[in-house]
Amino acid sequence: MKDLLMEYLKEEFESSELNRLPEKYRGEIIFSQPLIGVAQGDDPIFFKFKEIVGSEHYTPLEMWLASGQKQLPASNLNIVSIVFPFTDEIRKKSITPIRISKMILPAEIYSVARNFAKDFRNNIMEKTIEFLQNKGYSAISGKLSEAYTLVAKKDFYSTWSENHVAFAAGLGTFGLHEGIITDLGCNVRLASVITNAPLKVTPRKSDEPYANCLYYAKATCRECAKNCPANAITEKGYDKTKCNKYRNKVARDMVPRLKPILKAYSRRINWKYKAQNYPVGCELCQFGVECMDKNPMIRHDLDFD
Repeated sequence: MKDLLMEYLKEEFESSELNRLPEKYRGEIIFSQPLIGVAQGDDPIFFKFKEIVGSEHYTPLEMWLASGQKQLPASNLNIVSIVFPFTDEIRKKSITPIRISKMILPAEIYSVARNFAKDFRNNIMEKTIEFLQNKGYSAISGKLSEAYTLVAKKDFYSTWSENHVAFAAGLGTFGLHEGIITDLGCNVRLASVITNAPLKVTPRKSDEPYANCLYYAKATCRECAKNCPANAITEKGYDKTKCNKYRNKVARDMVPRLKPILKAYSRRINWKYKAQNYPVGCELCQFGVECMDKNPMIRHDLDFD
């Protein structure tokens, strides 16, 4: 079943018109071939996420029930996590940012790719649900559920973190920049689907949350911190507030430049729909770094210590 799903997703990544940039960029493909991993619904790590992410982060069973599905044992659920790696072409063109007075902005092609990516990612979640339903199983997406929201209180987080789901599903670990470092790098987008289909679980290579990060594993690198114009990344870790403030500054500059070709999206904050916005990302910390397009720890013989 897992292999059949992977083949199905590969075909969608290759053929979908949603996986393409607008004509201004010659309709280039946004994402290269995906990775998938599977976590089991009763994995204790999902309860830890309530402490790590936020108290209102759902377990798979909680999200399943909040999305209108029938009660069942958590062990009967599997979570398919999907990695969407930006193409080498987009990554190469994004290494050199835009520099203007007192601001460093992401490359235009990346902001457009990041914006267009959301439609394709949502479509892939819908297609995955359809694939599993056609096989006779039930499936839902946490991200597409009415139960999904950004929670903005003292801190801000979501009720379903795709980064943490990917970690649970054995697809990678976190970096100093708090992005997930997969075998295809950290410059990725993520999605997931919860299902009662019997799928083989992907074992985590390490339960150490930063095992793939050169800084935490070997006390080297720190390139992501050097790239961050907001000084949101230091040896003490990642400052989400500083990062978000800078991302808002990026949006205030990039959206007017690109608005004629950008797509608008709605989102929920504290369970209420807000005005449509035009996500353009930032991710300057992910370009031109060791983990941009690979897991740098694969090159190291020594285990995490």
